[in-house]
Amino acid sequence: MRVRAIAKYIRVSPRKIRLLMREIRGKRVEEALNLVSFAPQRGAPVLRKLINSAVANASQHPDVDVDNLFIKHIFADEGPTLKRFRPRAMGRATRIRRRTSHLTIILDER
Repeated sequence: MRVRAIAKYIRVSPRKIRLLMREIRGKRVEEALNLVSFAPQRGAPVLRKLINSAVANASQHPDVDVDNLFIKHIFADEGPTLKRFRPRAMGRATRIRRRTSHLTIILDER
């Protein structure tokens, strides 16, 4: 049985968090949590929280064995971009785009 969890409006660029997602895709939940716990990236705590949320969702189903779960799909979609401006030389301004992400994880049993 497939179980999923979603985190929206995360203040990390999708491009940056996809690098970490690529490392844990297809791994068992315990192994993925170990990798994410020691990862130096800024999005690592968010991913750890998302995996724990998906495991908690799976534990609500009586027919799912939590020990046999693995990460079937994990992806980051682009959320809304916050637009900011920074002053530059000669009275100009430069746009700064603060990107956000929508993260989705789908767990399945082996």
